[in-house]
Amino acid sequence: MPDLAAEVARLSRELAQTEARVQQQTQILDQIHDSVIAMDLAGFITQWNKGAERLFGYTAQEAIGNNILFLYVDEDQEVDLQLQDIFLEHGGREMEVRRRKKSGEVFWASLSLSLLRDDHGEPNGLIGYLSDITERKRSEERINYLAYYDAITGLPNRSLMNILIDQSLVEAKRGKQLGALLFIDLNRFKPINDTLGHEVGDRLLQQVGQRFRTALRNADMVARLGGDEFVAALFNITKREHAGNVAQKLLDALDAPILLDGHELSIDASIGISIFPDDGPDSATLLRYADVAMYRAKQSPQKSYAFFSPEMNQMAVGRLNIESGLRRAMERGELLLHYQAKVNINTGRIIGAEALVRWNHPERGMVSPAEFIPIAEETGLIVNIGEWVLEEACSQARTWEQKGVPPLKLAVNISARQISPRLPHSIGALLDRHGLTPDWLELELTESMLMNNTDSVIGMMDELNAMGISLSLDDFGTGFSSLSYLKRFPIDTLKIDRSFVTGTPNDPDDCAIAGAIVGMAKQLRLNVIAEGVENLDQLAFLKSLGCDEIQGFLFSRPLPADQIIAMVNADQRLGAD
Repeated sequence: MPDLAAEVARLSRELAQTEARVQQQTQILDQIHDSVIAMDLAGFITQWNKGAERLFGYTAQEAIGNNILFLYVDEDQEVDLQLQDIFLEHGGREMEVRRRKKSGEVFWASLSLSLLRDDHGEPNGLIGYLSDITERKRSEERINYLAYYDAITGLPNRSLMNILIDQSLVEAKRGKQLGALLFIDLNRFKPINDTLGHEVGDRLLQQVGQRFRTALRNADMVARLGGDEFVAALFNITKREHAGNVAQKLLDALDAPILLDGHELSIDASIGISIFPDDGPDSATLLRYADVAMYRAKQSPQKSYAFFSPEMNQMAVGRLNIESGLRRAMERGELLLHYQAKVNINTGRIIGAEALVRWNHPERGMVSPAEFIPIAEETGLIVNIGEWVLEEACSQARTWEQKGVPPLKLAVNISARQISPRLPHSIGALLDRHGLTPDWLELELTESMLMNNTDSVIGMMDELNAMGISLSLDDFGTGFSSLSYLKRFPIDTLKIDRSFVTGTPNDPDDCAIAGAIVGMAKQLRLNVIAEGVENLDQLAFLKSLGCDEIQGFLFSRPLPADQIIAMVNADQRLGAD
């Protein structure tokens, strides 16, 4: 009996010690801020600390004895169990998992697992340490969104587009499938954005993106590259013609006006198409070629699309060579001015000249302005060229003045890109710098440039007019100007475009248009000049209409400065009257 009593006392002491250790371990676990959960190898929970209570909302009494699966998100269970199996087989420490709280809220947690072992070193359970990383995951998602999605439209951006296209091209190669890239450039977006503001412009881009997305299949993709440029990627098409059909659907999607803030906005697009694998093996090549084709489509007066061809690429390379060569031409002094005389139709005297830029290429010789001026307009180089022309023309005028040449009005073409509220100040500073009076200078503006931001343009023209600068409206009749606007423009001269002079006096339509322009100019008390006059019959007809001045090959081609002044000094006339 004493032995039995001693044994009972010993067991009681051991039990008390064990309970004390368990209580101490529980207190320690409860002091840990993170959630700590112990379970057996079957997943049944054996310990649940205060951190777990705070994280999940379950008390230890509610959690202990349940299988850990009751905390899993249903759709993640299979993946989580696979991760647990991998941990038991190969080891591992940390993973990111989704779990569900008592409230039903799903959150992201960082989970670290450790093995529990018995006295013989055999695994008999797992202990998991969990911490809530939901905010971190949200931040990562926001960063990922900003990195791969366009902030305005919510569409994929260039980075994500390249990734998705390259992945799809790999699959297309395996399946020997066709694909297509459609480079989409919106027309008339810039004037809307500039006139109504960037907020309206952004909402317009959102509407356009939604229309494009609706017009495509779910398997296709549309991305925004930036500005007013979009790209649609078509995967697994059966014929290249299908890409043309989709391009037409995208164009048709823009037919209906977009209503924003009471403004009914109409916008269309130009689309270039490249085909995989015919045109290129990767997204970068296909995108470049689709861009080339888009520029061909943009040359059409109406909304259209164009497929890429190798000939287009050769043209694009040629354009690029012209652009880079033109940049160097300005630095190397390859640009020069020629002057075409303007003649009083009644006296035959030279009363002015138009300054025309020429490019003397070191290898090609004289490059036609028709070849490099449009490229200069598109690239913005026309601004620098225009400033150079103004400077050079005024410098030449100063040289002539010093040689005793009477004021010869020099006409200089102004590009739409040069139009700004600062232009009058720049012109005034230019005249002061060269010591010239305003009667030496005339600025030629096109009617199309006057149609945008009319009030601000008229204000600028009023300033120039007040300075004594003559203003001429070039290429009149070729644009879409309103006559109600014409009477508001403070211009001195209307210039009849050569396209309406060429057919006179034999083409009745050209005769009617030329006559109407001259008649209207006289009613508005404006001077009128006709360009492109090449024969005596045209001269006689224009004189009969009451035209004031002429310009053309009949009298003189564009000439270097010394030759045009030689003509002025010789006081040449247009022949007997």
